Amino acid sequence: MTSAGIFNTGSDERANSRDEEYPFSSEVSPSTESSCSNFINIKVGLLEQFLLYKFEMKQHIMKEDMLKIVNPRYQNQFAEIHRRASEHIEVVFAVDLKEVNPTCHLYDLVSKLKLPNNGRIHVGKRLPKTGLLMSFLVVIFLKDNCANEEDTWKFLDMMQIYDGKKYYMYGEPRKLITQDFVRLKYLEHHQVPCSYPAHYQFLWGPRAYTETSKMKVLEYLAEVNGIAPGAFSSQYEEALQDEEESPSHRCS
Repeated sequence: MTSAGIFNTGSDERANSRDEEYPFSSEVSPSTESSCSNFINIKVGLLEQFLLYKFEMKQHIMKEDMLKIVNPRYQNQFAEIHRRASEHIEVVFAVDLKEVNPTCHLYDLVSKLKLPNNGRIHVGKRLPKTGLLMSFLVVIFLKDNCANEEDTWKFLDMMQIYDGKKYYMYGEPRKLITQDFVRLKYLEHHQVPCSYPAHYQFLWGPRAYTETSKMKVLEYLAEVNGIAPGAFSSQYEEALQDEEESPSHRCS
């Protein structure tokens, strides 16, 4: 499998279509409930939108509100809908739905990396950028830990993210990747020595090595594709070797 084809979420289109007001309804027309599978898919989509809306508003998520979105009449299906919605958001945005207060049943979406503002980077009502960064780290790893800029833009084209276009989720991609992620030391962006005309390449930055690992990004890639990390045999062996050589695994 090539790095260009590993992610295709279409999530930015869904994000662009959301209203600024509370844009959800727990009512679904009878024609759309013709099958249990179709019904669950609809409810999963509604719950995803609700969770992302609460993230943008920087509000905690209450279980009772999630139940209202799903509709209290369908509590028996709530666990399945909750699981699928949280798993899809984890894959697309690299954030985890965590229960932050078990007593009050309060939840929050938490970034897998310590990007500023819980993955938003900039202050304001924004969606997390962690998913794009994790995807970039995956591509660099798959390209023997050094990805040419041309390869990374081919990968982004496959995700329908184009250079020079502004997006609701990401803003201007080139600025986010070559300036923000580099400034925060998650990526390094260098000119290839002796290249003319100039060519550039990406490497993992020091904060990426501190906050994640090759095994974690490989597990993320495997989760996106619904397969075991071992399916990427050469990368899995490299990630295992890195785990064994990391300071936390060494004897004192």
